[in-house]
Amino acid sequence: EDFKIVREDTLRSPAFTDSSTGGLSTFDCVIANPPFSLKEWGREIWENDPWGRAAFGLPPESYGDYAWVQHMVASMAARAGRMAVVLPQGALFRKGAEGAIRRQLLENDLIETVIGLADNIFYGTGLAPAVVILRRSKPPSRKGKVLIVDASSLVREGRAQNYLDPEHVEQIVAWVQAFKCVE
Repeated sequence: EDFKIVREDTLRSPAFTDSSTGGLSTFDCVIANPPFSLKEWGREIWENDPWGRAAFGLPPESYGDYAWVQHMVASMAARAGRMAVVLPQGALFRKGAEGAIRRQLLENDLIETVIGLADNIFYGTGLAPAVVILRRSKPPSRKGKVLIVDASSLVREGRAQNYLDPEHVEQIVAWVQAFKCVE
């Protein structure tokens, strides 16, 4: 009941801003499945981003994945903020600017969990996705740690598309909860 959906070009002109701070609105929970490896995502604006979202580095023009991630990090509440984002697995391994941004996210202890899935589970792309969970402030037992889950074997092959069955989603959630990564 407590949500609002707004259509906007989030990376160029964010819809959720806070007039009292002059910055982005912040949320306890941020969830997104942005377009994979978006080209022409608005890098020219981010070179002098008025919202300060390029705190960990400027993503390359040809891949907007870490623009989305940094926008979401900037939108997480200071203490309770957490987020989940679906990225192509390639975003976990590309070097250059993206590698530098990942390093900053790790050094700032924001990455909580990475869940790798098998390819061909989304319409429109055969790329293998990963769900990346970040938390602004990890519990003491999780500080300096990242849970890596390879859930690729849990995907069931289909004719035109692969599937993640509900019982396997529950299994992944149980693994993540066991490590206190989500509430």
